[in-house]
Amino acid sequence: MNTRQENNDSNASTGPLRRLEDLLSQSGNRFCADCDSPDPKWVSLSHGVFICIKCSGAHRSLGVHISKVLSVKLDEWTEEQVDSLEDMGGNTAVNMRYEAFLPENLRKPKPDSPIEERVDFIRRKYEQEQFLNSNLQISCSPSASSGSAWQNSASDPPSPQDKKHYDKQQTSGRLHGLGQAFRNSWRRKESEQKVAKKNTGMGMVEFVGLIKVNVVRGTNLAVRDVLTSDPYVILTLGHQSMKTRVIKSNLNPVWNERLMLSIPDPIPPLKLQVYDKDTFSTDDRMGEADIDIQPLVSAAKAYENSTVCGSVQLGKWLATEDNTLVKDSIISLAEGKVKQDITLRLQNVERGELEIELECVPLSQ
Repeated sequence: MNTRQENNDSNASTGPLRRLEDLLSQSGNRFCADCDSPDPKWVSLSHGVFICIKCSGAHRSLGVHISKVLSVKLDEWTEEQVDSLEDMGGNTAVNMRYEAFLPENLRKPKPDSPIEERVDFIRRKYEQEQFLNSNLQISCSPSASSGSAWQNSASDPPSPQDKKHYDKQQTSGRLHGLGQAFRNSWRRKESEQKVAKKNTGMGMVEFVGLIKVNVVRGTNLAVRDVLTSDPYVILTLGHQSMKTRVIKSNLNPVWNERLMLSIPDPIPPLKLQVYDKDTFSTDDRMGEADIDIQPLVSAAKAYENSTVCGSVQLGKWLATEDNTLVKDSIISLAEGKVKQDITLRLQNVERGELEIELECVPLSQ
């Protein structure tokens, strides 16, 4: 049996959650990659780092195209995702690359740093890549999980000659990087001005928690093709947006798809928009709805440290002619989780309902 097959067999028997715990137990991963907060429970899968919940909100504000964030405890992980995380090498290896050229006068955020400082650093580090050493590639070998960033053709530790060659490469790479940064400084300054202008309108955002949205199903949705539609749902909360997969040719689609968004303060409504996917033209609208999540968040804060074991009703949103509820919506506490089930009539469309499940997760979790 070859080494790859042995590793695959070992991974299959261990399971992704156990493997995640093993990665978290490594010394470099015991503290947030961005602010050094202890015991991080979130991951930027795009960059392969373990981060704290405060920094996870900053990562989410960049958008999933820059940083896709998952929870170690709250999300369901696949073996492939853990493989990718292992291959990137962990916090130590990733920071060697993304923080290679930190200016001496720049202070890295601390666990108690304000959101403005945290977001600014994370944006400069990952989106603008201002401190990046592009010549240092993160290893994609199994040994990368130990936090090493050495690039050897074999799996043996580097020899003194290899280390000398590596140090030479590092020096050359550092000088090249500094020179390149100097030559392109005017471009970077122009980019920073554009980003600053873009952010002026939305300001720095403080997050008060997370909301897990399970888009369950649609019922009797509108026809937008000849006899049917190819529906998907877009969720928007503040400046964050996520969307479900497209379900082909179905007016009663079942997604059962869980998405997670950070809750900004002040708390905006959760917006849902349903579209019909078109290949050769603009996607057609199939209705929309807004949900006030303030009562759910308030209930979650009130019962954050509750020890109630059974299911308890915390509140009720009554279905009336003045709102879009198909039936009364209950906010309940069960097994320490604050949840709300909602069935809505879609607006600005001839027909259609949407069923979703909400769960509010306070920052302390």
